[in-house]
Amino acid sequence: MTQQTPIRRVALTLAAAGVPPLPLRAGKVPFGNCRACKGNACGGRPNMKTAGPCECASVCHAWAAATTDPRVLTSPAWASAWRKAAAIAYHPGGAGLTVVDLDDAAAIAWARETLPATRTVPTTRGEHWIYRGAMQGANAVRPGVDIKSLMSYARWLGPGTGTMTDLPDAVRALTVKKPSTVRPARSVVTAPALAGGGECRHRTPVYLERGIRMAEQRITEASCAVHTTVYRTFLAVLSAHGWCGCLTDVHVGRLFAAAQAKGESARHCTDAWTNARTRLGL
Repeated sequence: MTQQTPIRRVALTLAAAGVPPLPLRAGKVPFGNCRACKGNACGGRPNMKTAGPCECASVCHAWAAATTDPRVLTSPAWASAWRKAAAIAYHPGGAGLTVVDLDDAAAIAWARETLPATRTVPTTRGEHWIYRGAMQGANAVRPGVDIKSLMSYARWLGPGTGTMTDLPDAVRALTVKKPSTVRPARSVVTAPALAGGGECRHRTPVYLERGIRMAEQRITEASCAVHTTVYRTFLAVLSAHGWCGCLTDVHVGRLFAAAQAKGESARHCTDAWTNARTRLGL
């Protein structure tokens, strides 16, 4: 019996309970994609919400590798990963859960004052607060706080203690109010009125809404090169609407949300938006 055997046994127990596990290597990171899937060249997996047809049997695509299928978890293709695994993670969103990852004492104190009590799991530096219900995962929603749910993974550190409660609106609101979502929009340049005295057509609800909706669709339908697609879409939106000041925090938030639903981090969204503005001289 090898040292990794108990890890796989725990994974199978989680899978039987409807919690999709995946192995982690040293450093608490997933195993890298296989050669055929490197750089997402395969187009991704269906459960990554991409159009790609990839059905790789290896432990690929990070959180999307998590599964409750015992045939996959015990397959020869996964055997090497289990032998090398240093820990187990799981896909909270796949189990209908959300993990509020509190990274330090200050974050824990904030949660105790702000959020309803629920099941808690101690971590190396803080706590995981686990709620019933899924939402889009996001990092750094406030100092020391990450959200692990859909399209993300959390380390399995045991079942925890306490009674699990429903996901509160206060947690959902964290991904709407985080500064990285709204900060770029506040610095959009407002141009003077048109020389002819007419109203900027970008401010008309139909024209602006159509532009934002098309941008969301372009990001959502990206099957590869998501980073590039997000940047080019942000650039196109700013080229059309960035000069007249018609963009609001709500519009920018929608674009960021579409990008994060494709797996982009909040930080990358902010960087892409800033780079697009810099290129245009805004």
